[in-house]
Amino acid sequence: MFDLGWTELLVIGVVALIVVGPKDLPVLFRNAGRWVGKARGMAREFSSAMNEAADEAGVNEIKKGLKTAANPVGSAMDGVKEAAQEMAASMDPTKFDPDSETGKLATERAEQAKKIQASTARAAAERKAKEAADALAKAEEAEAALKTESKT
Repeated sequence: MFDLGWTELLVIGVVALIVVGPKDLPVLFRNAGRWVGKARGMAREFSSAMNEAADEAGVNEIKKGLKTAANPVGSAMDGVKEAAQEMAASMDPTKFDPDSETGKLATERAEQAKKIQASTARAAAERKAKEAADALAKAEEAEAALKTESKT
């Protein structure tokens, strides 16, 4: 709507500071913000009302029909994308029949994934425990070295 850049906003702010004064400037900006908020709310309400009217009149179906007629390859690709998304959603292992081969394989893979996660977590915990023990041993050695140096 209004094409204002940072420099224009800076000039407006400086002029407002000079004209209004520093005491009343926050009140002015607060009132301007309220006015802008009301204007945006009215614009949003108008836009949603127009969209609802267009939906009731069937404009979206006509728009789809025109898009399909103008670009049949694009609309066919949209259909392929939708089918691929539906297929990907149906590949969820919890949606398979547990008695089918696919269901058995999905269950087996899920169990194997859990075993792998458990063994990885155990290995990480053991590694961290070993590192902590090594660090503790080095700290004790350093303390012992300090004690022997302080005695001499």
